[in-house]
Amino acid sequence: MKIPASELPKQASGAIYHLNLFPEDIADNIILVGDPGRVPMVSSHFDTIDVKKSNRELFTHTGTKNGKRISVISTGMGTDNIEIVVTELDALVNVDLPTMTIKEQHHTLNLVRIGTSGSLQKDISPNTILASKFGFGLDGLLQFYENQDDNYEEVVKAFVDDTGWNERLPYPYCVPCSEELFQRIAYDMTPGITCTAPGFFAPQNREIRAKIKYPELKHKIEEFNYNGIRLTNMEMECSALYGLSKLLGHNALTCCLLIANRVTGAYLDEYHDQMDDMVEKVVSRI
Repeated sequence: MKIPASELPKQASGAIYHLNLFPEDIADNIILVGDPGRVPMVSSHFDTIDVKKSNRELFTHTGTKNGKRISVISTGMGTDNIEIVVTELDALVNVDLPTMTIKEQHHTLNLVRIGTSGSLQKDISPNTILASKFGFGLDGLLQFYENQDDNYEEVVKAFVDDTGWNERLPYPYCVPCSEELFQRIAYDMTPGITCTAPGFFAPQNREIRAKIKYPELKHKIEEFNYNGIRLTNMEMECSALYGLSKLLGHNALTCCLLIANRVTGAYLDEYHDQMDDMVEKVVSRI
């Protein structure tokens, strides 16, 4: 079946629309960062760089590390941007763009997101490098897809019941990381379950001037415990990355430097060196 041009648009050059990339521009091992400014910081750890491209907030560097080809791509913030980036990366390797047809042989990518996050637990302090064993989505993105049963419905139901989850909010979902990537990259990092919100302020219970509707929700999320399972940190991308990667047949992992603790109010004012250390680990192990 041919994919209509309106459903998977391309640039006039033939490059995929948002990323402005061709299949040969990316490696199988890809690091995703939110901040475009973090792309050169990550690629400074490469041995070589042979591709530098950008469009909007989406910057790409591809090169090598220890003889292995590797890409770093900025996504911007949020699950909506993650959906665009992951879908277009999948299309670059699993769609024949000249004919706009799906390839018969599936190609798998390794997608590792690195970023910052805030701890939801008093005993997990800033300066911790946390690898997400699961993405726990409050964002609703995966509810727009026909997704496979992830076998974690009991945990989701317990969360919905314990928090008194309002039916007007998106129904939560829970997706595991790639165990192979976790064992290869995150074996010496703190494992956690990362909660993904659809925004930074009200969805994460930050009230500045506009009043938030569910002021008690943050405390309920922090207190949730189901047979020892608790939510360790909160950010804005992980669950969508895991959910889409699983649907499309790719391996995904998120590694975050915790720079704040939402319970104690602690915050790292300067974390460049710690972030650089985490980047070096991921670049060397991916």
